[in-house]
Amino acid sequence: MDHVVAAANAPEGARETGLHFTHALLPDGWARGVRIAMQGGRIAHVERDAPPRPDDRRGAIGLPGMPNLHSHAFQRGMAGLTGRRGPEGDSFWSWRTLMYRFVARLTPGDIEAIAALAYMEMLEQGFTRVGEFHYLHHDPDGRPYADPAETGARIAAAAEQTGIALTLLPVFYAHGGFGGAAPAPGQARFLTDPAFYALLVEASRAAVAGLGDAVVGIAPHSLRAATPAELAAILPLADGGPVHIHIAEQVKEVDDCLAWSGARPVQWLLDHAPVDRRWCLVHATHMTGEESRQLAASGAIAGLCPITEADLGDGLFPAIAWREAGGAWGVGSDSNVLIDMAGELRLLEQGQRLHARARNVLAAGTGRSTGRTLFDEALHGGARALGVGDNAGLTAGAAADVVSLDPRHPSLIGREGDEWLDSLIFAGGKGTIGDVWRAGRKVVAEGRHVGRAAIVARYRDTLSRLLAS
Repeated sequence: MDHVVAAANAPEGARETGLHFTHALLPDGWARGVRIAMQGGRIAHVERDAPPRPDDRRGAIGLPGMPNLHSHAFQRGMAGLTGRRGPEGDSFWSWRTLMYRFVARLTPGDIEAIAALAYMEMLEQGFTRVGEFHYLHHDPDGRPYADPAETGARIAAAAEQTGIALTLLPVFYAHGGFGGAAPAPGQARFLTDPAFYALLVEASRAAVAGLGDAVVGIAPHSLRAATPAELAAILPLADGGPVHIHIAEQVKEVDDCLAWSGARPVQWLLDHAPVDRRWCLVHATHMTGEESRQLAASGAIAGLCPITEADLGDGLFPAIAWREAGGAWGVGSDSNVLIDMAGELRLLEQGQRLHARARNVLAAGTGRSTGRTLFDEALHGGARALGVGDNAGLTAGAAADVVSLDPRHPSLIGREGDEWLDSLIFAGGKGTIGDVWRAGRKVVAEGRHVGRAAIVARYRDTLSRLLAS
């Protein structure tokens, strides 16, 4: 492991260090002459209208790092390999069959190499914490490793190497369909029962213990993969931490749930589980208006992954109804077919524009910036979903996770304030992000991760071998 990169996930020590920005986005809005004092990987205090100190590192436009609330890191290795049309209409279900074939080849070392590449790209795009919804637990034959968290430890190693903050969400996966249906052969590497899952969660906490500010939650994969009794049995393992679940992603899932229970997936979950602010319902694409109102009232986060949902043809999240109900949300890169923080926010808004045949659909009100609304809501919803609370942003006590925009980028010239966010999201493209600090340490400089060469070289060797076999 590159020692310089590995150190990036260790927080700054007791010595206070500073970042100084000409402009920075604080919780109550844009401010000038912002000095961010950092200590122990967290923000100690923030000053406005302050001059830089001699040792301060400087930037022009500062933003908080964005949480990525839903990732399957290993799927980055198959990005671009599922674009050939099959003999029948392609869908999530045909894509899943191809994914199972890819999964069967991966060693723990391969998982680590692919995850490191994905996490490096996330940091370069402004994501500073990832929620890894991790279900690839066993060897290719479905046998548990000696350490139940062998592959989870590889995820932790990738986080350490790149410097990204990690919320590890080990997945409970026991069945192949609603009502306890038998699993498919391609699911052998995922399978758990409640007893093994308890060991897995404990081992996952041990695996991330050296990362400093890592969080471990739980993730029942879906209502397809866990029976009601199993769901009830594993929920106490969250121990106050986040609970994530895939739900209502595809129309077929809704139809199958209705056939099994007489209720739609979101409604069934609300009726049978203690859904609250700790929960993140990933996708929730196919909800009725009443489901949106009830789910929003629970305080749960909707985990939206617009690029993946578009890639898989899932459908459009009912964002307008969700907004009207006061629902909270964040974004994730899910299958990692394209890792692009601004792109997730852009596609969320643009999908709603196409549906509503209107512009600036998700802006918070008349005269409000759409980019600012999207950024703020994804920041706060994502932070809560990943178990780091409501203290998100550039504020005392928060993690010192800071993104600096490059003012030389053509799309940012002549802009100011919220126009920077509108341009970042809707016009910026690659190269808008300059530097990124994670826990007070610079991990991205001028748009490139400090360990990019070694990470890419290992990924290239891994993929060349996997795809040649």
